[in-house]
Amino acid sequence: MKTALITIVFICTGLLIFACANNNGQSNMHPSAPEVRNATPNLPLSSLMASAGLQAGDIWIYIDKSAFTLEIKHDTTTIKTYPVVLGGNPVGDKRMEGDQKTPEGEFALRSIYPHKKWSKFLWVNYPTDESWEKFNAAKASGEIPKNASIGGEIGIHGVPEGYDSLIDEMQNWTLGCISLKNAHIDEIYDAVKVGTRVVIKG
Repeated sequence: MKTALITIVFICTGLLIFACANNNGQSNMHPSAPEVRNATPNLPLSSLMASAGLQAGDIWIYIDKSAFTLEIKHDTTTIKTYPVVLGGNPVGDKRMEGDQKTPEGEFALRSIYPHKKWSKFLWVNYPTDESWEKFNAAKASGEIPKNASIGGEIGIHGVPEGYDSLIDEMQNWTLGCISLKNAHIDEIYDAVKVGTRVVIKG
């Protein structure tokens, strides 16, 4: 019995050494496995930035409308990803006031401040010069009415207190803004500043 047990231990040890040798000492877990993909989602953004040696203002914001995600990035590296919802008519670029679309393009934060309804508000500098060019071209081509207004007051903000379910259920409830859970916008608020770059992709 003792001889059989020793033999089993020897075989198992040999297989483990073989597996490590053929993987250069690295885990053979597929990179898309949940344990890898979800390695840091519950860590606060401040902790992730501190571990990377980043200060407030070192990051930029990337919003992927088709994926309903907001990424906090440093250069090309994603520090953390958050789920978001958008305007009530989310597909396509904003054309005019009242279309309930979230604008697409390159922007920056023009102001950041606490908000009595949605926790925090990160005000995006829409419309930009590029926004005006697209708006005027759409008017000239008859794609939008001649009396249309371009709109504004686009921002990144939270939800009414107790309504995180709007994010969980992917309800596009805003008039064109980007909305996150309040705990998430609170994290981001401390990591950005006026002038922080914001890229919104359709």
